[in-house]
Amino acid sequence: QVQLVESGGGLVQPGGSLILSCAASGSIFPINVMGWYRQGPGKERELVARINSDGRIEYTDSVKGRFTIYRGNAKSTVYLQMNSLKPEDTAVYYCNVVATGPSFWGRGTQVTVST
Repeated sequence: QVQLVESGGGLVQPGGSLILSCAASGSIFPINVMGWYRQGPGKERELVARINSDGRIEYTDSVKGRFTIYRGNAKSTVYLQMNSLKPEDTAVYYCNVVATGPSFWGRGTQVTVST
């Protein structure tokens, strides 16, 4: 059984920082891509950042220079360091893992940027 356990969401003031983490377990290896998507109120789900097994990284333009995606040493955990957060970053953030074939999603973690 595949499990993606996300943590790290919460309420933060504009300009603040959060770190999201996602730990993958189960019949999910080898992993090709690990990434984060988000869905804001009234918006479609969009890619935030993803990292391939060879280390290639992609960010959506709105987070470049503010967010950093990286994998843990065991390669089964992915992190999203979010700095200089803005109200428009408010969304449910979902972990996504692409194995050799299927794609898996976490349940999501809420990030709210507000005063």
